[in-house]
Amino acid sequence: MKFKKTYSYALWSATYLTLLSVAIVAISYFFIAEHLGIAAIIVSIAALFTISFFIIQYRAEHFIYRRLKKIYDDVSFLDTKDLRSDSVTTDIDKLSKKMQKFVEGKRLEIKSLTERDSFRRDFLGNVAHELKTPLFTVQGYILTLIEGAVNDKKIRTKYLDRANKGVERLVAVIKDLDMIAKLETDGMKLNIEVFNILELIQNVFDLFEMRAKKRNITLKFDKIYEFPVFVRGDVEKIEQVLINLVVNSIKYGKPNGTTMVAVDNYSDNKFIVKIIDNGEGIKQQHLSRLFERFYRVDQSRSREQGGSGLGLSIVKHIIEAHDEIILLKSTYGLGSEFSFTLEKAK
Repeated sequence: MKFKKTYSYALWSATYLTLLSVAIVAISYFFIAEHLGIAAIIVSIAALFTISFFIIQYRAEHFIYRRLKKIYDDVSFLDTKDLRSDSVTTDIDKLSKKMQKFVEGKRLEIKSLTERDSFRRDFLGNVAHELKTPLFTVQGYILTLIEGAVNDKKIRTKYLDRANKGVERLVAVIKDLDMIAKLETDGMKLNIEVFNILELIQNVFDLFEMRAKKRNITLKFDKIYEFPVFVRGDVEKIEQVLINLVVNSIKYGKPNGTTMVAVDNYSDNKFIVKIIDNGEGIKQQHLSRLFERFYRVDQSRSREQGGSGLGLSIVKHIIEAHDEIILLKSTYGLGSEFSFTLEKAK
């Protein structure tokens, strides 16, 4: 007949205590009681109680430890090295809390791994799609030219121009992928210096003035700044941030609209740079995911506008590398405001 493990534990504990009791009673009766009387019996009882307590405690801890070790052995992702015998206790509430904490940690770890795996699959799918579309476009135009269209000068010029645009999009995707990979693996090396943020913003305005005019979008400051505004940061990286945000506002702004940049005080040692447009805005359900790689609010419209889909992700990496924050406010139908902080120059 197979006893329950708890019965076996109780049986052996009782056996040990019985043998100990018999030994103590025998010693007390034959060697002590004759000389010391009642006092010896009291001493014997105290000794029995003390020794019994430690035996039961040791036996209980040993029993629980073996049971927990078996659980660790049975569950493949639990490492028995994580379990120490000195951490085992007979306090069931404390033990339960420890196990709950351990299980919760493993649950979060599994959830994180699952999310990473899902993100990896999405990322690979997005990369394949972003590269496939312009590649097929370029291939189609080149094949058409090879099949005879190259002899028609008008068609040849038009198709070569379209193929070149496809190549430019491929280059943009690959450059942004390379930048993201470097940011996430090697980290970002910053060349911190003091510079005038207003001058940098104006340079970006000048760079994209013609692109903005094609959509009748006005690039401007929120006011006339009488004095330079000096900040600390990597000027090239912050320029990339401004470029990405201004280009986005031009792409998705309304024709005849405006893109306005403001520099305000954020705290005693921080400025906040705001890029504000009166475009179509972003729906609430998209705001939390907007800085994810390749995430697009409107897939079809975004691809028509071009770009790699990595611009905002790069912006987030650069700002966080400066130990600064990036913020987003948007009202669908009214416009959006992207803003980030920068340290004031002392």
